[in-house]
Amino acid sequence: MTRPKKTEEPTLAVRAVRTQQADKSIYAFFVAGADLLKIAEISRVHRDSDGSLHGFQRKGIKSHVQAITDFLDQGPVLFPNSIILAIAPSARFTQSRGEKPGGDARVCEAGTLRIPLPRDGSKCAWIVDGQQRSIALSQARNKSFPVPVVAFVSEELSVHREQFILVNKARPLDPRLINELLPELDTVFPRELSSRKIPSELVNLLQTSRDSPFYGLIKRISEDSSSAVVIDSALIKAIRSSINGALGCLAPHKATAGSPADVDTMYRILKAYWSAVRTVFPEAWGRPATESRLMHSAGIEAMSILMDRVMSRASLEADLFDHATEALSRLAPHCRWTSGRWQELQRDWNEIQNVGKDIRLLSGHLVRLDHMHAFAKVA
Repeated sequence: MTRPKKTEEPTLAVRAVRTQQADKSIYAFFVAGADLLKIAEISRVHRDSDGSLHGFQRKGIKSHVQAITDFLDQGPVLFPNSIILAIAPSARFTQSRGEKPGGDARVCEAGTLRIPLPRDGSKCAWIVDGQQRSIALSQARNKSFPVPVVAFVSEELSVHREQFILVNKARPLDPRLINELLPELDTVFPRELSSRKIPSELVNLLQTSRDSPFYGLIKRISEDSSSAVVIDSALIKAIRSSINGALGCLAPHKATAGSPADVDTMYRILKAYWSAVRTVFPEAWGRPATESRLMHSAGIEAMSILMDRVMSRASLEADLFDHATEALSRLAPHCRWTSGRWQELQRDWNEIQNVGKDIRLLSGHLVRLDHMHAFAKVA
């Protein structure tokens, strides 16, 4: 009696290189983005009925996944971020034949890696790093987008978790460094980074333009200046809020479907307003935050909220500096940036801190003062 031949399970074959670390084989290769979730699964954290912990991955963040997908769908993009997989020993590697090239460092060997694709739908690889990127790549329009993959051989969940923790505990790039680099790059970014580019560009102009009231006063990671007193992130946050806020004075000049952002006009508004601040509060301008709460992040954010109110009342054809100077001069007698006590707030000048509660308290007070004096002038 002749036994039927056993049907071999299908595989995904990729050209790969292999090396060894800690007695484990490690492979590096490329696959089409759409194939990632065909060979690998996301082992999400959950507990069974006995309370035992399974998996290790975080839940997917929809907004982040969508942002990556939108970026990939914009057209030809550079996206070389590698996915890290743990792969089962059932994956088979066949070394290529032939002589090694001259000068070969002999740290790896080339060949073909065959990854099983079980018919029952199970998978022989698990995503250790790149969960959200993998989902986004599976949803992107270009299903053949080549993705770099590094895979180590292990079926032990403890090893997967160990690598997951090691990969994700690494300190991310300082957001201030990213903000400073963005204006220097002429490329298309994911939505979250794109929204940070124009505020970063405006802060760069404020720091480097000789006609700017902030010239040389902004603390940046790339510069070590004893004269810098304002943290760049405080200005970036304030400008971003003005651009994105419904009542922000910079919002009318942001990009629309039919036109790019008007950065020149945004800069003109910022320069006029903060030049007026410098003129009205000369004793508080340019001093360290320990000596002047105007230069403190709390003061910058509160005065930026006031800027939206003051500058929204001005016509772009008017003298913006004169308009701002007149409005701020009416508030000056009530402000305590370097000494004294904010009586209405029941706070000494140096008790104002860079926390949400204090910023809301200070900005609310400044806006009420502006409203009171602006209304009195009209009456």
